[in-house]
Amino acid sequence: MAGLTETYSRDTLKDRTIPFMILSDAENPLTAPISRREVQTSRSVIEPSDTARLRFTVKGNAIVTGGAGMLALEAARALLEHGASGISLFDLVPSFESAHAVSALASLRQTFPNAKILTKVVDITSEDAVARGVSETISELGSLDILLCFAGVVGAVHAAELSIQQWRRMLDINTTGSWICAQAVGKQMIQQNTGGSIVFTASISAHSVNFPQPQVAYNVSKGAILQLKSSLAAEWARYGIRVNSISPGYMDTVLNEGEGLAAARDIWTSRNPMGRMGDPSELAGVVILLCSPAGKYINGADILVDGGGSVF
Repeated sequence: MAGLTETYSRDTLKDRTIPFMILSDAENPLTAPISRREVQTSRSVIEPSDTARLRFTVKGNAIVTGGAGMLALEAARALLEHGASGISLFDLVPSFESAHAVSALASLRQTFPNAKILTKVVDITSEDAVARGVSETISELGSLDILLCFAGVVGAVHAAELSIQQWRRMLDINTTGSWICAQAVGKQMIQQNTGGSIVFTASISAHSVNFPQPQVAYNVSKGAILQLKSSLAAEWARYGIRVNSISPGYMDTVLNEGEGLAAARDIWTSRNPMGRMGDPSELAGVVILLCSPAGKYINGADILVDGGGSVF
């Protein structure tokens, strides 16, 4: 097929060809189920507790974008708790210098002294910066097995007042940035031929319009993540790469703090069956599910973690 930059006249459209997707098959070891016989322990007899533990054991190394944020740091901690050997956190300098990030990183390094915990200053909207960050991570950790995309921005602006610069920035960071990271890491996983897990952060905003705040650009940027997730899940399954997304509801982070948001928080919680916002730690279980053998047959899925808020 000709490249995207080429154009066709109407008379020559019939001469085009298109590439075909290649799906996996039952003989592909990268997509085969995990047999109980493959579970290896130091004991001659495999106990039920061993099977349960190994089901949710995370192996290898991960890149976590938006790595200095509360959600990303909770996810990184969960990966390390479940066995990850290395974490590379991508973010910008001001984020790494925040009091919360400095404290959380110190805690991670103290709690997991044998793990490699890297911080990389990476602008995820820059292909060159992401390629450099991925290359440095591979050099220091040896392999890439997991990508968690938490980097993102939010903004509430009435649609009639939204500037094109605001629109483009939202999609550039939330959507295009996720794609740039996924492509760079996906290429590495394909080269390694060892499979992997990519998890995007979508949102309840990808499923319905939020109330009371107007945020059309954010909603569109997160809706696009769902299609990005599904498209890559279809194309990359044959490489053993599973691509899924998480859709958090309103989480109790710094983004939702302050007296100026008090009235909005009252509305958000009053419309939730559980009557509250989510704690950042409550995303950890889903992250581990999607990055461990327990999620081996979960591909192309989006998991809502919103306390039931989306049922209304």
